[in-house]
Amino acid sequence: MGRIGKETAGQVISFIGLVGVSVCCGVPMWRVTSFIGANIVTGQTIWDGLWMNCVQQSTGQMQCKLNESVMRLTRDLQAARALVIISLVFGFIGFMVTFIGAKCTSCLKRDSSKAKVVILGGCLVIFAAILVLIPVCWSATITITDFQNPLTVNTQRREIGASIYIGWASAAILLVGGITLTTSCPPQKPMYGYPGYAPAPMYPYPAQTVNTYGPVYAPASSRAYTPSGSYGPTKPYAAPTRAPTRAPSAYSGVPYL
Repeated sequence: MGRIGKETAGQVISFIGLVGVSVCCGVPMWRVTSFIGANIVTGQTIWDGLWMNCVQQSTGQMQCKLNESVMRLTRDLQAARALVIISLVFGFIGFMVTFIGAKCTSCLKRDSSKAKVVILGGCLVIFAAILVLIPVCWSATITITDFQNPLTVNTQRREIGASIYIGWASAAILLVGGITLTTSCPPQKPMYGYPGYAPAPMYPYPAQTVNTYGPVYAPASSRAYTPSGSYGPTKPYAAPTRAPTRAPSAYSGVPYL
């Protein structure tokens, strides 16, 4: 996969993870309590969330109330509210930073600078995934511990809600997207020779001397010129004989004389 395709895949995966974190933060289903009395008509379902609590009657009616005070929440939900918001902030910043350093943009000129910015955005996305994973696991642990506690009243036993599972899935998706973005390594310098060995020494070429040519004048020689050889043929040849004349035939165009 090319660098542009890898960056695009990381951005898409990170965006899906951010959407999942937003759903996990807004949906009031971190804990679900199901209570059914002696008569099924008195059954009701209680949903606990970070921002509101909802009660659904067996008749289908639902009532929700906002949590006006943070102190009314349990410790895990108080920490979850803060960590999830910080996770969304870091994830959004990292997601936007990746567009600045993307190879298909012209915000930065050098490819090495673009790759470093994309790696920084991937690290922020990974940090956002860790921030989501901490409160989700903490809330799930407390919910399971209270459910298995024999001293807990049956009407107060709570189960893990859908927001916990959405948080786990979103954290995993953000991790995959962040790791994909951090693998966009900057271009390395060209390496000569075999890895693990020192490069061969480079010897400079000697400076080339430019020869200048000029006319050379020599005095005329007083010695007479004597040829060293003869241009006459060494083998006598006979004079060529004349070829016999051929009588014209009837098929030739030459008339008889």
